[in-house]
Amino acid sequence: MSHELGESDWDDWLPTAVADADPETVAIWYLGCNGFVLKGRDGTTLFIDPYLGLGDPPRTVRMLPVPFDPSDVSSADAVLATHEHSDHVHGPTQAPILASTGADYYAPDASMAVVEREAWTDEWGVVADQFVTVAEGDEFDIGEFTVHVAPVNDPDADHPVGYVIEHPTGTVFHGGDTRYADTFSQLAERFDIDLGILAFGSAGMIPDKETGTPKRTQWYADENGVIRAAEALELDRLLPSHWDMWKGLTADPTVLHPHARSFPHPKRLDIVEIGDRVDL
Repeated sequence: MSHELGESDWDDWLPTAVADADPETVAIWYLGCNGFVLKGRDGTTLFIDPYLGLGDPPRTVRMLPVPFDPSDVSSADAVLATHEHSDHVHGPTQAPILASTGADYYAPDASMAVVEREAWTDEWGVVADQFVTVAEGDEFDIGEFTVHVAPVNDPDADHPVGYVIEHPTGTVFHGGDTRYADTFSQLAERFDIDLGILAFGSAGMIPDKETGTPKRTQWYADENGVIRAAEALELDRLLPSHWDMWKGLTADPTVLHPHARSFPHPKRLDIVEIGDRVDL
């Protein structure tokens, strides 16, 4: 079965670290792939695109450990999904978190279609009231955070969105698997983004989903594309993601340093590994 839930050998230390944290601003943990947890100083906890699946070998082969079991998540206020791909909307990862915590699930319509097709409310005991369909331009509050749904550019997704997440101590942008978008300069005019999360990876030969024949594949922005997006967004800090996940598409994020050097943005490059924490 493709994208089945992986078994973690990390025990429960990572969700325990999140639950026990008492940040002064906003703490952000990288879950690998494009998954993150944000926890504010008042305790509001957001998950974005958590994925604990194993991929679909031999097409997509996970190169990372599975960092926790979803049943070990004891507190969450919301789970946000950026687009409908399996490593961003994943029932075996996300539905147990919703069921055990009562968190709300925010996602665009193409992602919600996956939820309905996989019958999350029947398979995992979540209820319909937990699901909120979002679209570009929407704004809503989750505890101490104000979330803005932003347009992005992911040519491989049916309906991708990004999230600008405002907090009294700073602002975070999660772009999903976006590449550069013309709308980013408008976001920069509207928001002072302290930390931007952008997917980064190499091109590689990946088996075609239908035929199995390897073909040249690029799902994420390359070095120049990531820095172009960061410059347009006028990011203070850039945190590259997704570079560590799939065999054949991994990359070295340290190469972004020379690409960023001559631009005023990003002002700082934050390189993190799965399980790492950074703070605003």
